[in-house]
Amino acid sequence: MYCSSCGIEVTQELNYCNRCGTNLNPTPNLVPQMPAPPVKLTGPTVALGATVVMSLVVIFTGAENLASRGIDAVALSWMIIISLAMIFGVVGLFIRLWLRLLTNSSSNIEAQRPYQLKKPQPNAQIPAPQTGPMNAPISSVTDHTTRTFEPVYRERGK
Repeated sequence: MYCSSCGIEVTQELNYCNRCGTNLNPTPNLVPQMPAPPVKLTGPTVALGATVVMSLVVIFTGAENLASRGIDAVALSWMIIISLAMIFGVVGLFIRLWLRLLTNSSSNIEAQRPYQLKKPQPNAQIPAPQTGPMNAPISSVTDHTTRTFEPVYRERGK
């Protein structure tokens, strides 16, 4: 049998790989995933429509007041154009966001299948890696840990 992470050959009785420490007997995911409810955008759409209508009223009322005070027509028209561009730019960004929400929620619903538990296959056979021979053997995780603790237990004076 081979490790699913590093590809080294390990015995059947091991629970963890000697080389990389990967769990060779993973536990199955027992938590069922609930499908996300579909996204409803009627409330935000009504709110955005009301905001656009109110902002248009404010822009044209303000432009009328500025025109009555004698503001130059070219400056006033540029203020209106820039204000309208900002409003419709923000509306376009909201529409883009909502389309992404709708496409993500619909693709998630279509991609979900009825929940089924898969039985784990303990110590599943994985083909040997096609990397070629290694030059030097790599020590196991426990060997490395043991070697790092050796200096602590040495007696002083020897």
